[in-house]
Amino acid sequence: MTDQTRAAGPIAARLTDDMKAAMRSGDTVSRDTLRYLLSGLKNASIAAGSPLDEAAEAASLGRQAKQFRQSIEQFEAAGRDDLAVRERDQLGVLERYLPPGLDDDALRALVVAVADEVGATGPKDMKAVMPVAIERAGKGADGRRINELVREILAARA
Repeated sequence: MTDQTRAAGPIAARLTDDMKAAMRSGDTVSRDTLRYLLSGLKNASIAAGSPLDEAAEAASLGRQAKQFRQSIEQFEAAGRDDLAVRERDQLGVLERYLPPGLDDDALRALVVAVADEVGATGPKDMKAVMPVAIERAGKGADGRRINELVREILAARA
């Protein structure tokens, strides 16, 4: 298997096509971001020892999105708005390839339903609500967003 075909799942193929289009159009942010994402997929494929299926590719992109979000927070905390803007632009490119996430209203409704189901009455029930909420949200939500909503909802119940 060649290096080029190792990470050639359906998402990688789409990233490659879009990178070529970005190169032709002169879109340097998209081009550089797509190169970075393809590199991450290739590394994940090498680590797995086999080509990635679509679910594994999506999981790899999700991890990369999390890294971008963490970088943005760190750059903002350090007062490096120029770097935070660059990372935010790159995250915007990456999000085009992630499955659509739950919006805040849907996520809030999910967390309220889970809290009702497990009988949560306050912040002490966080450990009962979190795993169920994360499982039900699936890949559609960031764990940090779920955590914030669970804390908010359980604090209101106290």
